[in-house]
Amino acid sequence: MEHHDDTRSEVKVPHPHGTGAVVHDRRWTSDLYSSARCAAVLFGLLVLVDLAAGTLTWWRSALWLSLALLLFLVLVPARVSAGEGWLASRHLLRTRRVRTDRLVSVCPLDGVAKSLVLRDTLGARVEIDPEVLLRNPDLWLRLTEAARASETSGTLRSGATALHEWTERIDREAALMVFRASGLE
Repeated sequence: MEHHDDTRSEVKVPHPHGTGAVVHDRRWTSDLYSSARCAAVLFGLLVLVDLAAGTLTWWRSALWLSLALLLFLVLVPARVSAGEGWLASRHLLRTRRVRTDRLVSVCPLDGVAKSLVLRDTLGARVEIDPEVLLRNPDLWLRLTEAARASETSGTLRSGATALHEWTERIDREAALMVFRASGLE
């Protein structure tokens, strides 16, 4: 017997079977280590200041440790992966997946932290950092190929212009990286 409540269940989109490997964010591990280092440095500095002041106790150490863990949880980056026709963003507690071959809208959000919001016909929504796409051309290639299919099929109703602008920007950045690497800058 099922239990029904008033919360909307998350739409689960399975990984499509067939050809094409899954592509992951290559710098996620180093970003995770950077988050851990920042939290460890904060903990170390707080303990050192407390030691220097002569006020370090076990409960203050526990407080500083919990503060450092909270910072780590805030800084942990989302793990972005993509396959043929889908893109997923995995956070600590849940994974959000969108069908990129059935996109309805692509919306860039500007602010303190820039992000790109993707929505599909199934109602799924993924918010990703555009820097992840800049650093990982394979992820960007998967997204643009499927987004073009959405645009061609007519499901992409909003954000095609924004997607084209991001394509130009990422292509420009990729060309600059190639020129820098080859010494032709």
